[in-house]
Amino acid sequence: MKRIVITISPKGETQLETKGFAGSDCKEASRSLEAALGTAAQERLTAEYHQPAVTEQSQLRQRN
Repeated sequence: MKRIVITISPKGETQLETKGFAGSDCKEASRSLEAALGTAAQERLTAEYHQPAVTEQSQLRQRN
């Protein structure tokens, strides 16, 4: 399941974490939230980021 978790500390600091995304899909999914939250103080890429993104491919069957 893909999800984005936003944690807000008592001091108002925010942390955004994507889960279930592979490759750079996480950056695309969280782009608007990151823009709304302001400048990032730190970015930490997870192991999921370094996995290749899964793409769906459709195959056409040839009729004989």
